[in-house]
Amino acid sequence: MHIEQKITPCLWFDDRAEEAAGFYTSIFNNSKIGRITRYGKEGYEIHGREAGTVMTVEFELDGQPFVALNGGPFFNFNEAVSFQVHCDTQEEVDYYWAKLSQGGDEQAQQCGWLKDQFGLSWQVVPKILSELVGNPDSEKSQRAMKAMLQMKKIDIAEIKRAYAGQGAA
Repeated sequence: MHIEQKITPCLWFDDRAEEAAGFYTSIFNNSKIGRITRYGKEGYEIHGREAGTVMTVEFELDGQPFVALNGGPFFNFNEAVSFQVHCDTQEEVDYYWAKLSQGGDEQAQQCGWLKDQFGLSWQVVPKILSELVGNPDSEKSQRAMKAMLQMKKIDIAEIKRAYAGQGAA
């Protein structure tokens, strides 16, 4: 795999880039690990990595290219950047939520957001959600928004009930 896309997200890890790429590619269809580059002896005084250890891992998730970099403990992920996973069904929401949140931070789960075991934030979002909560002047949308704000993992049926003005099931 050679990355030819104009813009490719690069994810900075301390030393778990290869593990993370393997984890993510095991979850998404149409995914693969590509080229892995390794640190050499040159630059050791700057990067501090033993020659032969993984420097970067190119990988694709559902055809979207990424690069994972073992850059050291200098930077950490935060919620200012997240990746959205758009889902057609509740089954998809349930699948991605279960897989991505495995070993993650349960305290960081709200409104479809989760933090995985590497500290990366994801939004597992039903495609219909923007339609249901998208109109700020609609009483229906406001009820759907209120219901969503009380959820961790999004429950499509519950948000649809709130949108329609029906009580909880």
